[in-house]
Amino acid sequence: MIRTFRKYHRLIAIAACLPLILTVITGIGYTIFDEWFHQDEIGGFLMQLHTLKILGLDTIYPLLNGLGLVGLLVTGLSMTGLFKKRLSTHKTGN
Repeated sequence: MIRTFRKYHRLIAIAACLPLILTVITGIGYTIFDEWFHQDEIGGFLMQLHTLKILGLDTIYPLLNGLGLVGLLVTGLSMTGLFKKRLSTHKTGN
């Protein structure tokens, strides 16, 4: 079972890697340019890139990012063994 989750985790990670990196870098860049340096023009461009409004994907892009992260969380947590049923070793007698 863990092998199956590992396979799916790897596939989701490959598919979600670039969109998540883009989201993180543009989010940090927006904060730096707009809030710290007050460069509204660069900040606006980074926000359009952050939401992929430039390509017209601003309605579906956050949903895809969220679904990718949920998939990574579910497969990653299942591989940790936190939710395994543990066998009880009760000794009777003594």
